[in-house]
Amino acid sequence: MLSNFFVAVGAVVPLFCLMLMGVFVKRSKLMTDEELVHTNRMVFRVFFFCMMFFNIYTTDLASTVRPKLMLFGAGGVLAVALIATLLVCFFEPSNKRRGAMIQATFRSNFVLMGIPLVGNIFGDDHLAIPTMMIAIIVPIYNIVSVFILETFRGGRFYLPGILLGVLKNPMILGALTAVAFLVLGIPVPKPVLKPIGQVAAATTPVALIILGASFKGGSFHAHLPQLAACVLARLLIVPGIMLGLAVYLGFRDMELITLLAIFASPCAVAGFAMAQQMGSDADLAGNCVVYTSAFSCLTLFGWVLALKTLGLF
Repeated sequence: MLSNFFVAVGAVVPLFCLMLMGVFVKRSKLMTDEELVHTNRMVFRVFFFCMMFFNIYTTDLASTVRPKLMLFGAGGVLAVALIATLLVCFFEPSNKRRGAMIQATFRSNFVLMGIPLVGNIFGDDHLAIPTMMIAIIVPIYNIVSVFILETFRGGRFYLPGILLGVLKNPMILGALTAVAFLVLGIPVPKPVLKPIGQVAAATTPVALIILGASFKGGSFHAHLPQLAACVLARLLIVPGIMLGLAVYLGFRDMELITLLAIFASPCAVAGFAMAQQMGSDADLAGNCVVYTSAFSCLTLFGWVLALKTLGLF
């Protein structure tokens, strides 16, 4: 039992240590808000591209592609989004809040929190499978989020424009470029691949530090019931149902922890920006990010400990 406890500690504590470093950077005024925005943009456009490219290019695609895992992950995200939409529309009368609540329920911070969680458990040299899942999950997150937010704002859902935006996403571009290089047999010289790998290795620490430095607390009294519902759904209800189903269907080890990273991670930071830009309740969306991230240090630890104790990885 004690060894299981230390596995859970080793999986979760490093994530929040990096985020606390970001809080220190913010409190010490080592970076201004404008500098944080520019650094975050650099991480998104350059670091994530390198991470996706390196992790996929340096792995064996035949052993990485897991059709059953991909189908379950994609189908699970879509199912959670659909059920969340039905329940939120039934209980919440405000269209402005509906979009933010649905997005907070189904869209997790898989890339920033989930990928390093898998790395902390299995090692950074075993990230090919969760990295491949990014190419499946992130487009679904983006497309469904735009559809939901536009619907409750009363806007027009234009699929070609959304798909073009997805293809321009640096993570998707990195994945597609790596696959193209592998399929066409284009070699990357070692002097070029090495710095790409170094940037890829720095992606998670830098991104988590920036995430910690970017957090801002806000008043939650005007939407406390909605916030509580989103936090419970994101951290306990959704992972409880989806992980239970995954275990029943036979997912174990790396595949199960990858699903844990998808369904039990806190709300995606990008969800706040999208809610703000698309006329949803940005304050509620922002608080969902902040409070799910804070409480996930406990819930992620609990989920990892429970799965390890049950001998599922």
